Amino acid sequence: MNQYLKNLNKIEFVVTYACTGRCKHCSEGDHTSCGAHIDPGVAADAVRKIASAYDIQTVMTFGGEPLLFSDVVCAIMEAAGERNIPKRQVITNGYFSKDAQKIREVAKRLAVCGVNDLLLSVDAFHQETIPLRVVKQFAAEAKACGIPIRLQPAWLGSAADDNPYNRKTREILAGFADMGISVNEGNVIFPEGNALKYLAAYFTDELPVNPYAEDPRDVRCVSFEPNGGVLGGNVYERDIMEILRDYAP
Repeated sequence: MNQYLKNLNKIEFVVTYACTGRCKHCSEGDHTSCGAHIDPGVAADAVRKIASAYDIQTVMTFGGEPLLFSDVVCAIMEAAGERNIPKRQVITNGYFSKDAQKIREVAKRLAVCGVNDLLLSVDAFHQETIPLRVVKQFAAEAKACGIPIRLQPAWLGSAADDNPYNRKTREILAGFADMGISVNEGNVIFPEGNALKYLAAYFTDELPVNPYAEDPRDVRCVSFEPNGGVLGGNVYERDIMEILRDYAP
């Protein structure tokens, strides 16, 4: 086993950079390369192989908006279920369609393929461009299918900071109280991409260390890009186990 991956316990997929939102806090910027998405068969194969060699506890899909390509998400989650990976997580803004029937069908598919942790990104930033009505409709359908849901807000500064964005976020979160959906701790916005461009006034001159960065000498999470890139290699060009075997920081 590669010494730099001995503690590997998580697999995540940036399914696509395509997104239905245009959030000013987004670390990915303006989504200029948003056409690609990872192939469902390739992604599922990678999950099966990695989970056969490592004690994987979590598989996560996010984006962009991953449910624009729900077939990819479902293929990944089905593979995770086959390998008995405990946590099968989707992070979504909940806005991938306005069609009520499609929203219902996607929620049902997510339940059938084994998603057991749905994190719904709702806050002042997402709701500047994403209609809350549609998000709540998706949340209701997912809950009706028995999928555990938590709200995943983005906080500016910290959850305790008092600023216009956080106040608006608290107001939006309160609107879900009657649905019985709990609020996760969320995440603190890191000054990168759009956040650095549009929210610079809220950050100090000295940029903090990115709390989400991996230690390249002790990789706990393997992250796949929409184009198949992972750990300096590409699963469209080489087998994932070869990439893991040869990885060096």
